[in-house]
Amino acid sequence: MPKQIIKGREIVANDWTLLRAPEAAEGTSPEDKATAAETLSVPAGRVIVPLATWLAQRDALSARAAAGEIGVWIAPDEDPLALREDLPRLALVAVDFPKFTDGRGYSHAWNLRSRLGWSGELRAIGDVLRDQLFSMQRVGFDAYDTRPDRSIEDALKGLTVFSETYQASVDQRVPLFRRHARPTPSAGA
Repeated sequence: MPKQIIKGREIVANDWTLLRAPEAAEGTSPEDKATAAETLSVPAGRVIVPLATWLAQRDALSARAAAGEIGVWIAPDEDPLALREDLPRLALVAVDFPKFTDGRGYSHAWNLRSRLGWSGELRAIGDVLRDQLFSMQRVGFDAYDTRPDRSIEDALKGLTVFSETYQASVDQRVPLFRRHARPTPSAGA
């Protein structure tokens, strides 16, 4: 059975390959990490590449990106602003959650949507669990590659766990107190 993801509010087949660089040994120099990003082989088809690989191989991957075959994923310690000029040519942007307790990806999503104006697919990858989906959608995620050891059908329910939100965010620009109609005091009271 092909891998499935949640996109929008539906379970769909995942037609993208997520490319992860081999883990660098502890103590690996930044120069060696940069060389690994430059030499990482990007297979044919629709591929989501690490940000470092995109930045190192941008010229070689640009034609494929224009054809809708390249997406980029961002690690928690990377800056989404590095994609500012490249966003128009990318098919999707993914944000990695290596541990469900690492919340930096929420800020990345908010920045991509609100500051950089990204309107394409924004996918959460990594340790993505049902309990996170509602909050992830609030900051702009619209696709979720959930953990394979959990039920994707159950995770889908996480998008509708709450019927109302109080705070403003990417998905609802006006806070509840501004959306709620209040009676106006009468002139004689």
